[in-house]
Amino acid sequence: MSLYKNWTDLVVDYVKKNGEDAFWEEYSSIEKKIYTKLLYDHQGNIKDSIENLAVAFQVEPVYFTGFLDGINESLINKIELEKVEKDVEIEINIDYEKLYFNMVDAKADYLYTLPQWDSIFSKEKRRDIQFSYRDTKTTVNKNKIGRNDPCLCGSGKKYKKCCGKEA
Repeated sequence: MSLYKNWTDLVVDYVKKNGEDAFWEEYSSIEKKIYTKLLYDHQGNIKDSIENLAVAFQVEPVYFTGFLDGINESLINKIELEKVEKDVEIEINIDYEKLYFNMVDAKADYLYTLPQWDSIFSKEKRRDIQFSYRDTKTTVNKNKIGRNDPCLCGSGKKYKKCCGKEA
């Protein structure tokens, strides 16, 4: 059985027994510990087996696999997690800007506010990333209907006297 399958089974079992909030409380402390060390070192490429990386980050291999599942979208080359075993060498090459953006997107303030980010990005750069995230979530209606424009329903009436009456 793959480590990834073990990870997903662990999550499902834990949530069934203890609830989702309890899982996230426990896992977020593990995740924070890994990110604290990873961001402090912020070396470019990390190559090693999951077993050795789990030892280096002081977590169980299954939890390190869960960490990889979370960071996979922020890697330059994604890892095929379903194929990864303890002794297989993996490469972790992080796109830090994308990682920060994804942390903001996940509303993981316990991660994107870590002081270790100070040595990677300036406060201005982090603010710019947060603004770019907000821009992706803002929708602008470019086809604004004026009160006196013809109604879109095709009735021939002004919008304010037809469909806009209830708006």
